[in-house]
Amino acid sequence: MRNRLAGTLLLTSVATACVVAAPLAAHATSTHETDTTTYRTNIAAVESSTTAIESAAPHLVRYKIYWGRCKDTCHIKVRITNISRKTLYSVSLNARLKVNKRNVGSCYDYVGTIRSKRHRWARCTVRSSTLASMWNRWLDGEIRWDRKVNTSVHYEYYR
Repeated sequence: MRNRLAGTLLLTSVATACVVAAPLAAHATSTHETDTTTYRTNIAAVESSTTAIESAAPHLVRYKIYWGRCKDTCHIKVRITNISRKTLYSVSLNARLKVNKRNVGSCYDYVGTIRSKRHRWARCTVRSSTLASMWNRWLDGEIRWDRKVNTSVHYEYYR
């Protein structure tokens, strides 16, 4: 038991000495001019981080993507769930469809208002000549058909 207590005491005293000695050594070797520039850069870093925190909006929705028919036209269905206690107004969906990492079209849908803890469905259809030509190339066996959709949901709420 004495060995354990002695080891703990030794460890804390060494840690305390390192913590106290490091700032003193840094201060003793630096000049006043470098301290002020360091202070200015630290202030600038703090100001930029606070503006980034203030500009970040809370995520009040959760959504899941479902596929309808996706051949020469693609039907995209998204279930948008309001996970907040606030009513969301002017909710809209933007979807960008890619096949084989190539942008083949996009679509837009206005959803409306979603009350607290409720969900609504958004549906849109992508029709484009690029999508039709990619589908024809897939039917001929020239390419693979790897589809991916990037969605973004926009909304407004009042505090």
